[in-house]
Amino acid sequence: MTKGTQSFGKKNNHSHTYNRHTGKTNLHKHKIDYDAKKKTWNYTKKAKRRVAPGTGRRRHLKLVHRRAKNGFRDGQRRAIKTRN
Repeated sequence: MTKGTQSFGKKNNHSHTYNRHTGKTNLHKHKIDYDAKKKTWNYTKKAKRRVAPGTGRRRHLKLVHRRAKNGFRDGQRRAIKTRN
C-alpha cells in the first residue's frame, strides 16, 4: 500500500480540539483535563498592570460612569420644572 494520494482519503477523524484557555487546536481529546475551567493563572504584577482596567481606551467604562452620574436614566423624559 502506498503512502501517497490513496492514504489521504482516510484521514477524516480528529484527535485534537480547541483549547478553552488558548484557543489553539492542541488539546488532545483523550487527555482532557476536566479541572481546566477551575484553574486560575496568577500572572506577575507587571503583567497585570499591562492589561488592567484604565490602561486602554475604556470605551465602555466611560459610558457607565456618565450614566451612573445621572442615575442610570434610560429613555425617560426630563421632569418639567414648575415655577412657584
